[in-house]
Amino acid sequence: MTREPAAPRLPRRNRPRIRHAEGHFTGSEVVRDAVLGMSDGLTVPFALAAGLSGAAAGSRVILIAGVAELAAGAIAMGLGGYLAARSEADTFRSERRREQREIQEIPDEEVEEVRKILRSWGMKGETLESATQAICADEERWVAFMMREELELTEPDPKRARVSALTIGGSYVAGGAVPLAPYLLRVPVTTALLFSVIVTSVALAAFGAIKGRLTGRPPRAEALRTFGVGALASATAYVIARLISA
Repeated sequence: MTREPAAPRLPRRNRPRIRHAEGHFTGSEVVRDAVLGMSDGLTVPFALAAGLSGAAAGSRVILIAGVAELAAGAIAMGLGGYLAARSEADTFRSERRREQREIQEIPDEEVEEVRKILRSWGMKGETLESATQAICADEERWVAFMMREELELTEPDPKRARVSALTIGGSYVAGGAVPLAPYLLRVPVTTALLFSVIVTSVALAAFGAIKGRLTGRPPRAEALRTFGVGALASATAYVIARLISA
């Protein structure tokens, strides 16, 4: 039995390149804002509706209170996200001005800081000195290097504050609409509460699983944790309302 000759091995430069698909998630800031808004949106109105149901309030009262809470919560959380993003941008600009001033006033010390950072990367000798001189030859590049490597700060997106506010506020409203929707039905409050518990429980579990997948945590554990937080908050509100109204 004759064996077929092996296929010739291509030189490395002639081998077909296999494209590597990067699987890293790049929307971390938007996801963080959406998670923040959705988490509170699903939990707070749910607890409010459960508490009012425990106090034997009517569906109309629950809806009015729920919508008012949604508006106030969305504005408060959206404004908080906006101010946080603006504060981050202000901090970056302030630190950049300080770093630029230090480069102008104490350049020798700043050069040594660049050299120290590069040395920690394993550079030494002529390579270290050449890299240090290349970075320090241009002030803008020098400042950018120090901001990134010394202070570990990156320039925020100028649209970040507005996007953050809209994402958090919109996610809060979207999440809060879920537990309040059953109270639009022409059914007794107890039935509406039951429907609200069911749909919100499913939404909390699904949201937790999605959040876990996006953030790298075990989806099942994150689903249980998110559901547990919502269930605890709503049950507490319901029991307290029942005790007060008894």
